[in-house]
Amino acid sequence: MNQKILKTLEFQKIIQELTSFASSTLGKEMISDLHPSQSKEEVMQWQEETADGVQIERLRGGMPIPKLENVRPHLKRLDIGASLNATEIAQIGKILTTTTETRRFFEELKETGIEFYRLYTITDQFVTTPQLNQRIRETVNEDGHILDDASPALRGIRVGIKKGENAVREKLESVIRGKSAKYLSDALITIRNDRYVVPVKQEYRNHFGGVVHDQSSTGQTLFIEPKAVVDLNNRLRQLQIEERHEEDRILAELSEEIAPYSKEIHNNMLLLAQLDFIGAKAAYAKSIQAVRPEINDDNEVKLYSARHPLLDQQTVVPNDIFIGGEYQAVVITGPNTGGKTVILKTLGLLQLMGQSGLQIPAAEESQIGIFNEVFADIGDEQSIEQSLSTFSSHMTNIVSILRKMDEKSLIIFDELGAGTDPQEGAALAIAILDQIGSVGSSVMVTSHYPELKVYGYNHAKTINASMEFDVDTLSPTYRLLFGVPGRSNAFEISKRLGLSPDIIQNARHLIDGETQNLNEMIADLENTRKMTEMEYQEIREHVNEADQLLKDLKTAVQEFWQERDDLMKKAKEKANQTVEQAQEDAEKVIADLRNKQLESGIDGAIKEHEFIDARTRLANLRHEEALSKNKVLKKEKAKQSLKPGDDVKVQSFGQKGIIVEKAGDKQWVVQMGMLKMKLDESDLILTAPEKEPARRTATLKSASQSHVSPQLDLRGERYENALARMDQYLDAALLANYPQVTIVHGKGTGALRKGVTEALKRHPSVKSFGYAPANQGGNGATIVEFKN
Repeated sequence: MNQKILKTLEFQKIIQELTSFASSTLGKEMISDLHPSQSKEEVMQWQEETADGVQIERLRGGMPIPKLENVRPHLKRLDIGASLNATEIAQIGKILTTTTETRRFFEELKETGIEFYRLYTITDQFVTTPQLNQRIRETVNEDGHILDDASPALRGIRVGIKKGENAVREKLESVIRGKSAKYLSDALITIRNDRYVVPVKQEYRNHFGGVVHDQSSTGQTLFIEPKAVVDLNNRLRQLQIEERHEEDRILAELSEEIAPYSKEIHNNMLLLAQLDFIGAKAAYAKSIQAVRPEINDDNEVKLYSARHPLLDQQTVVPNDIFIGGEYQAVVITGPNTGGKTVILKTLGLLQLMGQSGLQIPAAEESQIGIFNEVFADIGDEQSIEQSLSTFSSHMTNIVSILRKMDEKSLIIFDELGAGTDPQEGAALAIAILDQIGSVGSSVMVTSHYPELKVYGYNHAKTINASMEFDVDTLSPTYRLLFGVPGRSNAFEISKRLGLSPDIIQNARHLIDGETQNLNEMIADLENTRKMTEMEYQEIREHVNEADQLLKDLKTAVQEFWQERDDLMKKAKEKANQTVEQAQEDAEKVIADLRNKQLESGIDGAIKEHEFIDARTRLANLRHEEALSKNKVLKKEKAKQSLKPGDDVKVQSFGQKGIIVEKAGDKQWVVQMGMLKMKLDESDLILTAPEKEPARRTATLKSASQSHVSPQLDLRGERYENALARMDQYLDAALLANYPQVTIVHGKGTGALRKGVTEALKRHPSVKSFGYAPANQGGNGATIVEFKN
């Protein structure tokens, strides 16, 4: 993209502000190289990186990147076998330490489940060197000073140096505080040529003997090393030389250890610089309250509540700016100082920022395009009285733009055609806009020409816009209005300022009718716009209320379904517990029956009352809880008063009986056929007495003598065989004096069930029949009740 647009729209000021948020030298260099990209993929990648940085800024306050130096020169010297000094090694150590800390920082973020677009991909490339880090940390500190513990020899030398310095100081202290103090210019100890000296008056230079190392600018003071400390200074100097040699040896050795990791260090440095660059973009976005723009594939720019980033974000007036799509050209008109130029610069600068991977100061859902070029012709002077030279300068720039533009260009013209005759300037402006329209570039232009207002009405994909002006306060509001051309408001302003109404009226007569009609039309449009805006605000409030109600309703529904699911879950858990308990109890009944079967022997049989008792126990598992909680049944039972001789129905197994006597609290002895059983009162329902049925004349066997099962299983039998078996079984059951029996025929295809039903309908001794309860087989079994 051309460099001129970056200067015209002051993009470099954005770079300067962005640089202040970077920590590392290389990070600042990357910012200085920042430029708009023409590749959508590259812009998307940059925007994703910035979005990652903004997320870290929000969650953690930024990335832990300290101030880092560019160590490329140090690494190049290592590559050619040179040794580094302590400061250079400390700078490399800081990069390695920061690498370890940064990697640990992102590993912790990954463990917490925080997702990023690209940052994990970047940090996974770090190469950590824990042993080398430790070695550098033990040798030099962050300020580049070699530590005493770098080697035992260095520690010994430095101990000797400290003792030697103390000895020299003590000797010189005795000089400056003794009798010889009067020969000194000042009572102090200083250093010249790395040796301790005292300032002596020139005339007493021979009093101390020793070596003169320096003199003052006037020559009145000599800095003399007294003879008494020469030997001490010599020994101290020798230790200092040994110290330097040992330090050089340590640094050379450490440089050799660092050299094999030159590429890894360089790679880590670049990655840290990239993270610093991303962090700077995020911090800058936070400072201007920016958002990530969406990328529009059709190059439609939709900036909502856009603000110029270089203006005070607290006072700047936000504006919605649209261009592209059905608005290929936007013509902004209106008075001077109304903010037209700021709108142009805001559009161009935010587009450049977006294509550079920066977030923009606008509202959510704002969109930018990907333009090959952004062109601008913006001048500081906007009067139609500009000189010819100024007009020529602008036209030269416009000619260059027209030559380079294409369908993916964004063009910004400030006061197009100004600086020459108004009629000629307006004609040129219209011709230029026609040329741009034929190519397909997006263009936004400001102007004072009324001809361009008409152009905005009459041309497709062209819309008028204006900067709002408050006539009551005689000041601009800096609000951009789409669909309404601007007007100068000269008459209204003059009237407010006290100009005679007669003069204003004469002026109105002097302007042509078309201009007058245009101004009146614009005034009507402004009034209509204000009314529409008020209605829109009212509708918006209603929509917001409806949205809130919908949100509350959705929340309530979600809570309802959540509560319902929780209750269902608890009910299922409780039901499962009940079923499990019932199964355990059933298993106990079955086990009891098996034990009785075994005890009775091979030829023995379980007594009928034992079967009935087992069946009662199983039935009680199903009915007891339900009956105990049935309030209606409780109420009805409370009404009945049982007494010996009453006819009752035993619910547990559906048989009728007669109460013989009371057996205890809420228990009765009931005669059912040949059996007497002690039953709970809750299991008995009082029934109307029946007439004594006629006795069968045939001699019947008792149930205990018949060895006939109260249940017949026909499953697996052929149709004819099954019906024959059932006919024989019914006769045997009647002889056994069973009040009812169960026929198990299964569900299957339903053929056998249908045959059983038809046979039972025709049987003369069958009183009634019906499918078994669900827990006893359902429609896979039929319970048959015989006539008395």
